[in-house]
Amino acid sequence: MIPSSPAIQPEQAQSQAAGSSFYAGMRVLPRAERDAMYAVYSFCREVDDIADDRGNTAQERAQKMAVWRHDIEQLYAGGPPGLAAGLVGPVAQFGLRREDFLAVIEGMDVDVAGDVRWPTMAALDHYIDCVACAVGRLSVDIFGMERETGVMLAHHLGRALQLTNILRDIDEDAAIGRVYLPIEALEQAGITPTTPEALVRDPRVDAAVRPLATQAQEHFRQASMILARRPRGHLIAPRLMASAYSALLDRMIKTGWAPPRTRVRVSKPRLLLSLAWLLIRR
Repeated sequence: MIPSSPAIQPEQAQSQAAGSSFYAGMRVLPRAERDAMYAVYSFCREVDDIADDRGNTAQERAQKMAVWRHDIEQLYAGGPPGLAAGLVGPVAQFGLRREDFLAVIEGMDVDVAGDVRWPTMAALDHYIDCVACAVGRLSVDIFGMERETGVMLAHHLGRALQLTNILRDIDEDAAIGRVYLPIEALEQAGITPTTPEALVRDPRVDAAVRPLATQAQEHFRQASMILARRPRGHLIAPRLMASAYSALLDRMIKTGWAPPRTRVRVSKPRLLLSLAWLLIRR
């Protein structure tokens, strides 16, 4: 097994989070919750970097991911946590669940095993549940939400955010050999996929992805309904992400996905204005 690298330190975790669009929402949390979110974000960033590291073979990346899985298991078994040392405090303080951390690793394993290309809708949904909704489940426990309500918010908002990311990153993903668009949607649009390069040049991609955009809109709607009931918890972060990314999705729907596409980005000034508005209203 590849030897462990040093565990991530709190300052490094905050530095990693600072480059994320989630950072504005994390910074306004109380200190304990904020530090816990930095630690969870750092974990996600580390395993995601392993999955995307083209400088290592698939076997080497799988070995590195196995170290993380082993260290998460050790953390919950009371053994030396290794790379997961930075998660010891958040797990103890907020009751973060082992299965949610392992689900994130399971999702990253999909990208390590081979480049994802036109999965079935069921496979895509499971992947999204691992890489996005599991992170949401960890987050809502830190936010102090009642578990059942928090899980439902993570279910809908995680899917909404990840589908939006997939629709935004079609060209970037194809450039590294990945296509997350489901085969059912492609076939419905009359596309028989051959290579990622050929697929992203096909003008029928617009028709293929619009049903996914509709799904994302519905998940945003369901998440907004949950948040509108003002459940218990520190919920500025999920409100901010729902606002910013639903606006991003609306812009993509208006411009469409016919090639050539221009990547739409989250506006940082708009994000800060949304945060200010949410702080005033809370």
